[in-house]
Amino acid sequence: MPGPQGHGSVLKRRTGLLGRLATPLGILAAVTAAFTYVGTVDPNDPGHYPVCPLLKLTGVFCPGCGGLRSAHAFIHGDLGAAFSANAVATTGYFLFAAVWVLWLVRAWRGRPLRIGLAPAWWWGIGALLLIFTVVRNLPFGSALAP
Repeated sequence: MPGPQGHGSVLKRRTGLLGRLATPLGILAAVTAAFTYVGTVDPNDPGHYPVCPLLKLTGVFCPGCGGLRSAHAFIHGDLGAAFSANAVATTGYFLFAAVWVLWLVRAWRGRPLRIGLAPAWWWGIGALLLIFTVVRNLPFGSALAP
């Protein structure tokens, strides 16, 4: 019985250069399209994007609040405004870029991208997001609020 990478499987490894680069380049195209849209349609103007449901219902900023304003400022080269709108999102843009470049280089060389984080790392990331969320909603953390 053939395994998950048997004949005709969708998991079959792509061997050609174009096949290996298709997914990272497709992701880049999607992210570029999203950033182009956010860079064109200003989230600071009301009515273009939905309001965060958590903010609307409770008045509490979630870890993603300010992310669209951050992306808009980032696209326009205003890193200070991007960081002040959402520090976590701005850091995430740089992290995404680094991981994407690593992915592209490994795909070019025909090697898969494997990023295996231990559960402790995931718990740590969750804890940082929780701390960020709590602090940005407290009076002394107002600099982190969008």
